[in-house]
Amino acid sequence: MDASEQLVREFCEAFTRRDIDEILGYFTDDAIYHNIPMAPATGKAAIRAVLEMFVPGSPEIEFSMLNLACNGDVVFTERVDRMSIGGNKVAVPVAGVFEVRDGKIAAWRDYFDMQQLMSGGGES
Repeated sequence: MDASEQLVREFCEAFTRRDIDEILGYFTDDAIYHNIPMAPATGKAAIRAVLEMFVPGSPEIEFSMLNLACNGDVVFTERVDRMSIGGNKVAVPVAGVFEVRDGKIAAWRDYFDMQQLMSGGGES
């Protein structure tokens, strides 16, 4: 398994533990996290703010990996992200793109339907 692929798999698995400090440890200091329906977050402090919007409030988080493709330091994922939002369990299909630099995530872009997420829709 490629090192970039392994890193992304471990990163996605880390969400099950819901430890924001652990999750932030996977990022470069200047990383960009962009949930495409929202504004990008640049740097660990901004990424922490985004993560704090959903990680603490969800008693369970799971990123189910459907497909993964790696081309050097770029990793594409197709996932179903499961979590609770406002007490409602949601499962949302997500396409994610990760750029790895020096063994850390330098960029993470997720593409999903924000309306589906907010309405509690998605696959089960």
